[in-house]
Amino acid sequence: MSTQKPHALTMIPGPIEFDDRVLEAMAHPAEAHTAAPFLKTFSSVLKMTRQLFLSTDPNSQAFIVAGSGSLGWDMVASNLLEHGENALVLNTGYFSAAFADCLTAYGAKVDQLSAPVGDRPTLEQIEQALKQKNYKVITITHVDTSTGVLSDIRAISELVHRVSPDTLVIVDGVCSVASEVIRFDEWGLDFVLTGSQKAIGAPPGLSITYASGRALKVVASRKTPVPTYFASLPRWLPIMQAYEAGKPAYFATPPVQNIYALHEALSQFATSTESVETRFKVHEQVSNKVKDVVASYGLKTVAVSRDKSAHGLTCVYLPEGVANTDLLPSMLKKNIVIAGGIHKEIAPKYFRIGHMGVSATRPELGHIDTVLNALKQSLSECGYNA
Repeated sequence: MSTQKPHALTMIPGPIEFDDRVLEAMAHPAEAHTAAPFLKTFSSVLKMTRQLFLSTDPNSQAFIVAGSGSLGWDMVASNLLEHGENALVLNTGYFSAAFADCLTAYGAKVDQLSAPVGDRPTLEQIEQALKQKNYKVITITHVDTSTGVLSDIRAISELVHRVSPDTLVIVDGVCSVASEVIRFDEWGLDFVLTGSQKAIGAPPGLSITYASGRALKVVASRKTPVPTYFASLPRWLPIMQAYEAGKPAYFATPPVQNIYALHEALSQFATSTESVETRFKVHEQVSNKVKDVVASYGLKTVAVSRDKSAHGLTCVYLPEGVANTDLLPSMLKKNIVIAGGIHKEIAPKYFRIGHMGVSATRPELGHIDTVLNALKQSLSECGYNA
């Protein structure tokens, strides 16, 4: 990372630290979105996105448009649901609840199935809910960034296909894609949404979604028009299909430089099944290291158990007598940025450390040891001896 200007080490759950080559790609000169080099690059990006999701189904489609990961919520709400249809939201934290708010804003009838903070709804609870009502979609926040809770999307999808096979399986993968295992085809998923700035390792600015052929058929067979313009999948579908085929198309101008940066990021790991699988394993190994060290400091994670814990971040309860208003500034003095709490029920009681992307996959950078050592020092400065 020697070519980057000096800056505080960013160890939050996104945006994350970037590889030099990704930032260099972001500085690509001005180029027309219909120019041959860009067409080739965007086509490659869309194909690598298929690899990222371990999908070979030609009926599925990647959508990459300007926006944040949250734009994916609007795509789900406005395209896959019609006014008054039922949605079941599995709530594991702040972002699960926000997804529910988005669905409600478009007129869906939303039921939330919640768990205590740090836990997730059980399969038995989900099955019972599915048997009580016909749901058009079920939404699963794979990793809720507010709690660090990891949902078992494979088991949930298998349950949905068995109990309510017409229900679309929707995954919010903003804080999971590229750090948690996702097998789109094999697990029968219908829609996954994410952003560019977390484990994928590109700058913020891109909404990345992946839709199954079944989901696209649902959109095509709507009884009412899609009630959105920019987030309309019918408008974007021919554009993405054209770009993937290396042909120019236009609905709204793609962010050319962001696409080049994403191309570089994906080129580093999404070129083969083996490299994607390796990335999953590395994130798990680093996550275990962070959580083991945190435990050795006498601290407790928000997620109630290791098997329910995300591999790209760790949410940690503060020790008695230590506040984020003291801990975070102490870390910043060491040129390290970590995140405070965001879940409304426990916000002042915990902090969050991100460990994804190059911070996890390139140990020679020393990011993980740096943040853990600084944490121990800062806790001591705040009166807690780890």
